Amino acid sequence: MESALVSGAQGLFLGVLNLGPGHVIMIMIGSLLLYLGISKGYEPLLLVPIGFGAILVNIPLSEMMAEGGFIRFFYDAGVRTEVFPLLIFIGIGAMTDFKPLLENPKIILLGAAGQFGIFITLLLALALGFDKLDAVAISIIGACDGPTAIYVSSKFAPHMLGAVSVAAYSYMSLVPLIQPPIMRALTTERERKIVMGAVKLEPISKTTKIIFPIAVTIFASILAPKGAPLIGTVMLGNLMRESGVVERLKSASENEIANIVTLLLGLCIGATMEADKFLKAQTLLVLALGFIAISLDTAVGILFGKAMCALTGGKINPLIGAAGISAFPMSARVVQAEGQKYNKKNYLLMHAMSANAGGQIGSVIAAAVMLSVLQGMGIVGG
Repeated sequence: MESALVSGAQGLFLGVLNLGPGHVIMIMIGSLLLYLGISKGYEPLLLVPIGFGAILVNIPLSEMMAEGGFIRFFYDAGVRTEVFPLLIFIGIGAMTDFKPLLENPKIILLGAAGQFGIFITLLLALALGFDKLDAVAISIIGACDGPTAIYVSSKFAPHMLGAVSVAAYSYMSLVPLIQPPIMRALTTERERKIVMGAVKLEPISKTTKIIFPIAVTIFASILAPKGAPLIGTVMLGNLMRESGVVERLKSASENEIANIVTLLLGLCIGATMEADKFLKAQTLLVLALGFIAISLDTAVGILFGKAMCALTGGKINPLIGAAGISAFPMSARVVQAEGQKYNKKNYLLMHAMSANAGGQIGSVIAAAVMLSVLQGMGIVGG
């Protein structure tokens, strides 16, 4: 009896006995993510569950990600099957208004230019010795689109899901700090002062807004079939928004479904951040390459904006090129704030929103193209 009591008492301290330096470091990292989400307001909807998930999975013997574990159940059901990020895409589509882009369609070119950093970073990652699928997962961080990064990494590089996801959402929240120095470095004061006139085009008809998501789905999916789930879910959400006949489905997609999936997805991402998998030199390299990707996307977008400025005789402010990434609408707000610093009469928000909406579509298509190229090379199955 006494021996059983001693064994039981020792069992209470097994967690302490198995607590290693790696666990402590990861619990501290999880706590840092909670601090950034709660105190600083950096992407709290994702960083709070990610941070808490990282803490839970690094409690010794908690078995959160073991077979039959609490979080493992949701990971297998929603992340390994790619269902969670796709459900998030439906909500994003339901919340996105593409009207500014339809009113000023030439600005979609800035959304395309804002994805070049992804492909440059892909080549850099390959040069550094990363496996092709790992390199794709890393480079897609440059899209500045969390669900896209999660979808690609969970499908083709699940062992990198934690690092890629944390990088993507952290850099999304840091866009107001990352972009302005690049914007100032690549533009002259005269360019930053350019005032763009209001968009004075014919109002967009409801029919056009309904046809747009259908047409994008068909043509983009035919171009890059492997990305059809990404493109299709975003555009389904947008079609529900614009059709006006499924308000309950649209409301559920952008509220109840999106909220529940965001919570579970965040926990699952955090649970991939186990000490023995996350605390590697490779993780720091992933974070560095992700930063390079977003910086290059911003830079190429601005440079393309400068080219458009020259071709239009100085009618386009190059700053709006920075909004060609998918951080919607945060990047557009950054452009507006920078423009106002140099010219109080400068109202760039609607122009930047057009580029930002183009960036959302561009990031999804960029991922689709990369996945379809991999399929064509026989690296991933059909």
